[in-house]
Amino acid sequence: MQGYARYPSLAGRTVLITGGGQGIGAAMVEQFALQGARVAFLDIADHDSKALVEDLSSRCTYPPSFHHCDLTDIVALREAVAVVARSCGVPTVLVNNAGSDDRHTFAEVTPEYWDQRIAVNLKHQFFAAQAVAPGMTDAGGGSIINMSSIAWMIPAANLFVYTTAKAAVIGMTRSLAHDLGPASIRVNCVLPGAILTERQRRLWMSPAYEKEILSRQCIKRHILPEEVARLVLFLAADDSQAITNQNYIIDGGWI
Repeated sequence: MQGYARYPSLAGRTVLITGGGQGIGAAMVEQFALQGARVAFLDIADHDSKALVEDLSSRCTYPPSFHHCDLTDIVALREAVAVVARSCGVPTVLVNNAGSDDRHTFAEVTPEYWDQRIAVNLKHQFFAAQAVAPGMTDAGGGSIINMSSIAWMIPAANLFVYTTAKAAVIGMTRSLAHDLGPASIRVNCVLPGAILTERQRRLWMSPAYEKEILSRQCIKRHILPEEVARLVLFLAADDSQAITNQNYIIDGGWI
């Protein structure tokens, strides 16, 4: 953590992260754990998630807790939140991170594909917030951070359902902020740009795409997952306790 901010208010706090086994989510798990938070994360990527827990177990005060959960199964999601509350403490930070930016053309989208992509990229965010809100209220407040994307602002090609879902996250964030504000629950949104995760590197980072990214960004380098995670740390900590109903772009100046 040398050279970066420490947030004493996160020490011992229970943080729930969806999609925490890989990419940006894994960076969030690591950064929160190194702050001394009690981190629980949900994912279906068993191998990567268990490896992450093993890696962090000797480097942090509280080893992260991994819970296998298909977030498109809302019953399972609610059960997982209840298990986390019993085993790790009531979450007072929720990071709705899980999502999938699989490419798809306009012509190939079926009603079934639409519903599945909305379930992966939007629906679970609402129901995760709904599941943690009563506990946060009883605890005197909390912070919910929803993950959107600049993809709908560019707009990105061949991501029709993804961009629809990520645009909807903005509206959902604003509604949740107003509804949950009286309980001292803050709700904000983070919109990453082209973040150099292993998935992005493996599937999409061609020389042509890399050239396009760097030509559009003001900062002429790749933005890393841990840089997104450090923004989320701030929004979770008491340092941002007067901030809610806001959207934060982290894209190196693309937008």
